[in-house]
Amino acid sequence: MSRVRSAVSQVWPRLAAIGGLVLVWALVYRSGYFNADVLPSPAAAWSSLVHNVANGKIPRATQASLVRLLIGFTISVGIGTVFGLLEVASSLFERSFGSLVVGLQSLPSIAWLPLAILWFGLNERAVIFVVVIGSFPAVALATVSGLRQVPLILQRAGRTLGANGWRLYRHVVLPAAVPGYVGGLQQGWAFAWRSLMAGELILGGALGLGQLLNNSRQNLETGTVIATMVVIVLIGIVVDLAVFSALDHRIRARRGLLAT
Repeated sequence: MSRVRSAVSQVWPRLAAIGGLVLVWALVYRSGYFNADVLPSPAAAWSSLVHNVANGKIPRATQASLVRLLIGFTISVGIGTVFGLLEVASSLFERSFGSLVVGLQSLPSIAWLPLAILWFGLNERAVIFVVVIGSFPAVALATVSGLRQVPLILQRAGRTLGANGWRLYRHVVLPAAVPGYVGGLQQGWAFAWRSLMAGELILGGALGLGQLLNNSRQNLETGTVIATMVVIVLIGIVVDLAVFSALDHRIRARRGLLAT
């Protein structure tokens, strides 16, 4: 019963927020301020969502986008983690590339699209490149931050107990840096998802949710545009709850950081 109460307490605020937004949407629609072709009613958008799920448009586009996201984000995690470890291990590497990584994170991923098109053309590789370049700096900076924020007292305690060199990192430093690293992965995933949508939306030739948004906009199918946006938001919420929030909860539980 306590688990049910906990689940309800987690879900109802989100449902209440969504209900409030839908209510505001319905009121604006009823006011007649916007034309129905520009702002359809919630019922019309829901009907469009059901129709596009039934005819397979949204499922196919979702599958294509998630495959690209998995490939791009996996590459960015690998590159970002290596960059972060090298920055911590080498002061020369940090002086050479540390500021560059910070600068790359401040550069909007959509700014890379013209260069990606010139390098790779209007194809899959250009989209994945934008995903990688848009998300790996967040992972790299989180890796650096997580490792550097490990309290020195933990490292001293590890050395006192006989852990030195790799053993110190393996059993003390890296486990202590995990929470910050997971937070970086969460931020990196958000950057990757937004970069993917921007790439698909502008490149347009590849099947995906971004392409579906662009095609619907060109065909003045506003209901499909809103339905696709809802799907994009829902995927973000589900991934955050099912992956990163669950992982954070497990880490805090193992460390005794959860309230009883």
